[in-house]
Amino acid sequence: MANFAKPSAPRFSVEVYQNEFLPEGGRDVHAIVTVTSTGGAAAARASAARSSAAVVIMVDCSGSMEYPPDKMRGAREATAAAIDTLRDGTAFAVIDGTHVAREVYPGQGRLAVADAATRAQAKEALRSLRSGGGTAIGTWLRLADGLLRQSTATIRHGILLTDGRNEHEDPAVLRATLEACAGRFTCDARGVGTDWEVKEVTGIASALLGSADIVADPAHLSEDFTLMMENVMGKEVADVALRLWTPVGVEIQYVKQVAPTVQDLSDRRTEAGPRAGDYPTGSWGDESREYHVCVRVPAASVGQEMLAARATLLLPGAPGEPPATLAQGLVRAVWTDDLAASTAINAQVAHYTGQAELSQAIQQGLEARKMGDVDGATAKLGRAVQLASASGNADTAKLLAKVVDVVDAAAGTVRLKAKVADADEMTLETRSIQTVRVKKS
Repeated sequence: MANFAKPSAPRFSVEVYQNEFLPEGGRDVHAIVTVTSTGGAAAARASAARSSAAVVIMVDCSGSMEYPPDKMRGAREATAAAIDTLRDGTAFAVIDGTHVAREVYPGQGRLAVADAATRAQAKEALRSLRSGGGTAIGTWLRLADGLLRQSTATIRHGILLTDGRNEHEDPAVLRATLEACAGRFTCDARGVGTDWEVKEVTGIASALLGSADIVADPAHLSEDFTLMMENVMGKEVADVALRLWTPVGVEIQYVKQVAPTVQDLSDRRTEAGPRAGDYPTGSWGDESREYHVCVRVPAASVGQEMLAARATLLLPGAPGEPPATLAQGLVRAVWTDDLAASTAINAQVAHYTGQAELSQAIQQGLEARKMGDVDGATAKLGRAVQLASASGNADTAKLLAKVVDVVDAAAGTVRLKAKVADADEMTLETRSIQTVRVKKS
């Protein structure tokens, strides 16, 4: 483990957990790379005088937001609560989203700078929010992107609220918009009520390296928006990349974030020189995340060993300057004829492999349930119950218990419930990617 951060910046560390021992001819090496950032909150407070963050809030104002009326009212109150949470000096704007995007505040294609006066003006402007029209989320994101690109702030972030499906825009347009915005800003997405599409909302958050969640009851929107904005205000470092360098003959099989959520980063690699590639991790405050790296090495004989991969955290430098190294860790491979050593599974690797399987089992089980495949849904959701029980993922276990009757959690024996509330099913699907940390001995 190595740490290269400057004293004035948040400190990053990298720890690698693995069983480096392979049997003769063994090729696949699994490692959990734990990345921890500390000191970000203090640095954020110290930098409050300068505009280190820019945030755009996108509020769904389509016609469906008036049914029931407490959705629109809750959206206004939640946006006001988020504005109150802005740190002085933060650049911000509010967008009214329907089948088109409209600047609510400050207008004229610009960002405001948060202080007592602009916060009051912005909250007053929220009175103009009225429901009506359709839903074209790509237009909201494109306007947010244009506003955020004006800012030189370190942290560029969006908060997006919707209550319905993206019905007034071709899915290809939204995909293209997300591809264009990826890497320019991060975005948290929320669905209010139960008439929105889970895969759309989670897809937006995934593409823009943010969080996704359901707020089934509009009365809870203000609490959720406040927590989201507090999290954004705690960020200090943006655009951090995880660079993996591998020797000749080594192939990367996949790279996945596995905590606090499951996120496959394999397809997001950008080449960074000979045998090196960068994987985006987004913005950081005081937090820890874990990544599952699997590499395939050339077969070797007993007694040989090699560096299988080098994991380096990088922060982009100024134009024309190389990136700064924040921390570094090594993944090793050692071939042995010790059967006990080569067959042992590292506890962290085993745990997060199970958490990734849990997420997949839930999603496949719910999809089978929607398709009327009772046997398939029962098998997959039963396996999910078994994995949640074994790993101590109590939150997911509780959500599963609202969709199935658990007969034997340890064995994964369940029965599908005849009736399931839409909110319960959508909550389970939306939060299926959330994982629980490995229990440290």
